[in-house]
Amino acid sequence: MKFVDEFREPELALRLVAQIRETATRRWVLMDVCGGQTHSLLRYGIELALEECVELIHGPGCPVCVTSCESIDFALHLAMLPNVIVASFGDMLRVPGSRESLLDVRARGGRVQMVYSPMDAVELAKNHPNCKVVFFAVGFETTAPATALAALHAEQLGLDNFRILVTHVRVLPAMEALMLSPVNRVQAFLAAGHVCAVTGFAEYDAFVDRFRVPVVVTGFEPIDLLQGIVDAVQQLESGSHSVSNCYTRSVGRQGNINAQNIVETVYEVADRDWRGFGSIQKGGLRLRNRFERFDAEKRFEPIAVNPIASANACLSSQVLSGQIKPTQCPHFGNACTPDSPLGAPMVSSEGACAAYFRYQWLQSK
Repeated sequence: MKFVDEFREPELALRLVAQIRETATRRWVLMDVCGGQTHSLLRYGIELALEECVELIHGPGCPVCVTSCESIDFALHLAMLPNVIVASFGDMLRVPGSRESLLDVRARGGRVQMVYSPMDAVELAKNHPNCKVVFFAVGFETTAPATALAALHAEQLGLDNFRILVTHVRVLPAMEALMLSPVNRVQAFLAAGHVCAVTGFAEYDAFVDRFRVPVVVTGFEPIDLLQGIVDAVQQLESGSHSVSNCYTRSVGRQGNINAQNIVETVYEVADRDWRGFGSIQKGGLRLRNRFERFDAEKRFEPIAVNPIASANACLSSQVLSGQIKPTQCPHFGNACTPDSPLGAPMVSSEGACAAYFRYQWLQSK
């Protein structure tokens, strides 16, 4: 814990809280766009400590939560096909599609396998040559390099039974969509440190100039987040707007060039449907033609779009866009709990509803 404890130092945290309170002359609205940041802001009581001077709202920073209902339904369909195995990360197993989840399908006899990495899915395909193994590729720019490596490895092995259902999403286009929304209230962003560790933060310059809002790159420990909030509030109070990096130990301006090159080799930018947002221009990735043989959407017959998809009581679109806090949903903690979730934000380990249920709502009871 040598390199973590210094970013959890209570006295420094209290000084930073006091500095924010002294600096803010009004209540500013800041959005974190990473589910890991959301959990830390609640776990360490930062949101409550600053509620009088900073309103922290939580954006679509959970890739499992924004994976479209149609993509999940397609994965459910594939899992029920003969000689097909759908491999997925654990969080994705419980996220409901239009009617059920991968766990529900597995209970009905579908072949669903939890994996810990994309390479596990490649090994699964290698060890089951008579089955088609479909890896459900979910995540922001942080996980895209790993799935790209899996595609390259499968190509090197000459695997004909490996497929990827690509649902990778990109953060910056979602931030643009939020700023263009008629109900937007965001005055500054806390950018996701792990995403910027891959992409860098140079691409935020044009965003800041266009929308005239501060963007501050932060990590996930309490001191990281408080330093980021100090920077954002100082910019807002001075009427300035720029990109700041408060996570210098992990993030450089240009990011991880090797990871970017791997992603560029395997993927190309494409429009992508986001759950709760609809189609976002350039909001995701898709496999390049070179890797078409691994593309599950092209190698399996499409299914009819379910007209009642997402037609349940979950208010995820309002939660993920920061319009409401999870506790403002009438189903929160009643009809919707981690054991019986109505939607993805209560399922995922990065979901805002799960964070509020675990840290704030239960503590207040």
